[in-house]
Formats: sequence, C-alpha cells, structure tokens
Amino acid sequence: MTGHPHDAARDPGFVKKYLWSTDHKTIGLQYMLTGMAMALIGAFAAYVFRMQAAFPGASVPLFGPVEAADYNYLVTMHGTIMIFWVAMPVLLGGFGNYLIPLMLGCDDMVFPRVNRLSYQIFFLSSVVLVASFFVPGGAFGGAWTAYPPLSANSAYSMTPFGSTLWLLAVALEFVAFLLGGINFITTTMNSRAPGMKMFDIPIIIWTIVIAAVLFMGSVGPLVAGAVMLLFDQVVGTGFYDPARGGDPVLWQHLFWFFGHPEVYVLLLPAMGIVAEVMVVFARKKLFAYRTIVYSAVATGIISFFVWAHHQFVAGIDPRMASLFSLTTLIISIPVAEMFFVYIATLYGGSIRFTTPMLWALGFVAEFLLGGVTGIFLGSAGSDIYFHDTYFVVAHFHYTFFPIAFMAAFAGITFWFPKMFGRMMNETWGKVHFWGTVIAFNICFIPLFITGTAGDHRRVFDYSMFAELATPEMQSLRILATRALLVTLAFQVVFVINFVYSLFRGTVAEANPWKANTLEWLAPSPPPHGNFAAMPVVYRGPYEYNVPSRALDYWPQYEPADATDPVAPGARLPLPQGA
Repeated sequence: MTGHPHDAARDPGFVKKYLWSTDHKTIGLQYMLTGMAMALIGAFAAYVFRMQAAFPGASVPLFGPVEAADYNYLVTMHGTIMIFWVAMPVLLGGFGNYLIPLMLGCDDMVFPRVNRLSYQIFFLSSVVLVASFFVPGGAFGGAWTAYPPLSANSAYSMTPFGSTLWLLAVALEFVAFLLGGINFITTTMNSRAPGMKMFDIPIIIWTIVIAAVLFMGSVGPLVAGAVMLLFDQVVGTGFYDPARGGDPVLWQHLFWFFGHPEVYVLLLPAMGIVAEVMVVFARKKLFAYRTIVYSAVATGIISFFVWAHHQFVAGIDPRMASLFSLTTLIISIPVAEMFFVYIATLYGGSIRFTTPMLWALGFVAEFLLGGVTGIFLGSAGSDIYFHDTYFVVAHFHYTFFPIAFMAAFAGITFWFPKMFGRMMNETWGKVHFWGTVIAFNICFIPLFITGTAGDHRRVFDYSMFAELATPEMQSLRILATRALLVTLAFQVVFVINFVYSLFRGTVAEANPWKANTLEWLAPSPPPHGNFAAMPVVYRGPYEYNVPSRALDYWPQYEPADATDPVAPGARLPLPQGA
C-alpha cells in the first residue's frame, strides 16, 4: 500500500470546510445540492406555464395572473435551468466530482483549488441567473435557444437587462465546467490506483471523461458567438442583424454545433450511472465492456456532425438537409448498441428490484421511447411538419427527463449510503418511482397527440389564434397539466425521504450493495483524503458470480487467496506498494 498524508483529525471550521473547501466530495455535494435547488425553480416555472396552457386567463395559485411576457420568460427559464443548472451540475459536477477520485483510488482531484474555483464560478452563475428575475423588464423571454433577433434586440424580447444577465450567467457556467473538465480528464489520466489499467476503470468514469472532452471540444464556437451576441445587445453591433449585413442563422449554427454534442454530454454520464447500478443488482458481469467504451467514443465523434437537423426549416440547402438526416440516423447506432449491451447484461442475471435498479430500468424504457420518436424529427420531410409543435416537446422530454432525473435518482439512491453513511427508505423510494413514472407518461403522451394535430409550442393563449385553437385538444392539455401536478407532488416524497434519511435513516454497512468498485472500500461517508492508504487494484470492476468463488462478487481491491482461487484470465495480486 502507498499512503496519502492528510490531516483528518483537525476540524477546519465551517467556512473552510463548506464554503472554501478543496475536498472533491464536498464540492460534488455542493454541485448536486445547488442543482437540486435550481430544479425547484425550474419545476415551479413549468407548473405556472402549464397551468396557463390548460386554464388560460385563470389566476395561478402561488403566482397570480399570467401575462404574455410572464409566459415567455417562464418557458425560457424552465428550459435554461433544467439543462444548464440541473442536469449539468448534478450529472457532471456532482457525480463527477464525488466519484472520480473515489473510484480511481486516489485522495482528491489533481487540481483541488481549480476544482473549488469551478464550483464558486458556477454558484456565481446561479446567482446571476436568479437575479435576472428581479431586474426591470424581468428575466429573458426569448426561449432557451436564444435565437436572434429575440435575444439580440431587446425591442423584441422586451427584457433588456434580463437577456444580458442570461448571457452572462451561461458564460460563467461554461467557464465553471471547462475548469471542472480539466480536473476530470487529468485526474483520470494520472491518479489511478496501482494496478488499475485503462480497461479497469468503471464505465461511469469513462462516460464522464468522454462527456468532458465533448464539452471542451464543442463549446468554443458558442463562446465566440455569445461574445458577438453580447456586442449586439450592449454595443449595438449587427452580427445577427440582416439589415446591417449580419445573419441570424449564424447563431443557430454556432448554438447547435454546441447544443447537440451537449445532449451527449448529459446522456453519457447518465448511461454510466445506469451501467454501474445494473451490474450490481443483476449480479452479473457487464456485457461487452469495451464495446460500451468504443460506442461512447463513437457517439461523441458523430455528435459533431448532426447539429443542422435542428435547422431543416431555417432555409438550409436541401442537399445538406439530406446529409444531416443521414448522420442523425447514424448516431443512433452506437447509442442503440449501448442499450442492447445493457439488455444483454440483464439477460440471465439474478435481478433485485431495489429503488436504484427501478430507476435504471425506467431510464432504459423511457429513453427508448424518446429515441424512437426522434427518428421522425431527424428526417427532414417529417420534421418540416412536426417542427416547433408539442410533438418536439414530448420527444425532448422523453430523452431529457430520463437523463436528468431518472438516471440522477438512480445514482443518488445508489450512492446515498456512501455519501452520508445511511440508507434511504426503500418503500418510500418505490412510491416515489412509480408515482413519478406513471404521472410522467400521462403528462407527455397526450402532447404527442396534440403535437401531431398541429399544436404549436410556446403559444400563450390558443384562443388568440383561431387557426391554432383546436378546442377539441383542450381536454388533453388539461390532462397533461394535471399529470404534471401529480409528477411534481411525488417529488415531495423524494425530498422528505432524502432529508429524513440524512438524520434518521438506517446506518449503512460498509458495502451495503455488495459492489466491486473502489469507493466502497472507503469509510461511509469518506473522510478527507478518502483512504488511509491508496488501494491496489487486482482486477476489473465487474467480476460478479465468478466460478469457484463462494461470494458472488469480487472487489477490485481484494487479492486472490487460497480459499478463493484465481479465476481463469484474472490477474495475480500485485506486490504491496506496486
């Protein structure tokens, strides 16, 4: 064993420990809890504008009458918050920071102060975004994609301060995740425990690192575009003004060149979480480990060549539309391959339907619905009809909700005993799962129907547009809204279970799920420095039900001995200190 000197006995004090911490676990929990807090704001926005869609003109409880400007900024901020301030901090900032050093067997990130700075900048971006609700004119109301001229000229969005604060908040958030990505990649390359080869790294670490590389490779053009947009807003330039020689479609290219890889920046960590949960509760080795790694890399590469399928109605050359239709279909191949591998992992397994496993299985089922409906939108011919209808909204939520929430709930319930040393209540966890999943489907399946009927998204009051009113669809709009209210109500069950379990939950065993990866070797919750001595790795992370072993799991850190002979193909123990 090789030791890491750290002073676990000295109490650094509240400010040093929580507000100025360099401990990756504290920073990971800060990202996660900040994302959960922002989710409350995003969910409240969804509640208000869905109430307006179902009951136009009515006073919404806890909000009041909804004006057209209110509706615009609520829709905009809901999308912005859920993507950039919920999914990214929880899946990347939260799980990435918390798990990478623990699962690699090291004491912290390579650059702990840079890590601290990344969260501080992210927190500042959250403050700036929330502050935009309270400036004159209110928060930005030009949709989360921020297309000019709505974003470039405040005369159209009527949010002169809100639009600039929105842009500033997004820029700060990007800086935070660029700093975090440097740590993720460098730590994985340089700080693995002795004996841990590249293909001994848990899948979730692979997916987070690939996501960090994707983010760093795609965000540059958008940063440049954001600077030009800021100049249009503040200085009065015309980069996106056709009357002055600019081009508003340029922003669409720059935004979606980042925006579509961003989908996979979020999807890949979610896929990693699901893989870690599935192998533990199927008690079976992960099927085709290297295939998953290669498929994740292929997905990342292809994601740079699909962005213009968002622009089939923007006037692009039809020949280019055909090319992007083809690449959109091609990128489904490695993603589908990963899902088939997960299903093969389940086949023949000894499956335990714990709360984390239910969320993982739910993720697979719901995301597949999102993927299948995406085929219609990836084809230029059908997308021209479906574009900007509620069909797109339903499809997007069948991809994004499993990523940002179902995978996150799987990860939180799975690693909760590691994070806090206590178990969450299984019964209430299952109540939360079934209530959320059933209500979610009742909410969004009707939107496929209304979208196919032509319901245009982001319409404040359909009665203002006779050709869009479709009064026969109003009952489905009401059904979707009521189902949303039920979905939100079941999140209260999760919050109560989470908070109660923090203080009164059953004390967790050292390795309650009988998993193989290194984080379960550390105490729960882990101290500063994680391990008393750096562990040594003897095998891959997914050795379950190995023949000739009495136990059905074989931790990476446990050497073979006389009572448990080395299985064929397993590596012999490394010498101490290797």
